[in-house]
Amino acid sequence: GIDITVKAGTKNESVHIPVIISKTGVEDLVYNDFYIGENADVTIVAGCGIHNTGESKSEHDGIHSFHVGKNAVVTYSEVHYGEGEGEGKRILNPQTILYLEEGAKVTLESTQIRGVDDTRRYTKAVLKGENAEFIVQEKLLTHDSQYAESEMDIIIDGENSRTRVISRSVAQDQSTQIFYPRVVGNTACFGHVQCDSIIMGKAKVRSIPEI
Repeated sequence: GIDITVKAGTKNESVHIPVIISKTGVEDLVYNDFYIGENADVTIVAGCGIHNTGESKSEHDGIHSFHVGKNAVVTYSEVHYGEGEGEGKRILNPQTILYLEEGAKVTLESTQIRGVDDTRRYTKAVLKGENAEFIVQEKLLTHDSQYAESEMDIIIDGENSRTRVISRSVAQDQSTQIFYPRVVGNTACFGHVQCDSIIMGKAKVRSIPEI
């Protein structure tokens, strides 16, 4: 993986870290660490795609850590997609770990379009400073016999900090989805969790929100 540093005061800039796997039998593990300076305002885009036409699985596991400085604003957009006529699975397992200082604001836009056979997502955010804000907008589609699991731990330690988790999903055919968002407030704060799903065919969705 790589370390990405955004200098303090940076405005209207973007960082792009795409991943494309086009061979069967590939297992990719990447650690990327982001250090966002105070008062910066940036957009980070991570597009992950797998094209698998073989019989072996192809897998990408991206572990991203964010250290967001005082009063910085970050929009992190992550889009996953899989395709290919092979019998090998297309697997994407993202982990996103965030630490927010005083007044920092992060919006996480997580989207899975089609074709990902197996995904286990984990998100952890620690709002360390006062008046920090973390927003999650998750959109997910599964079909055929695909499996998707999304687990979140959001820990609010800073007074008057807040989080909002909004999950939208569509489960088709015989696919299975599990949502397990957990919000822990250790001081005066605000937390909201919302999970909405459209279930089609014989699909199953389990939503287990905790505050």
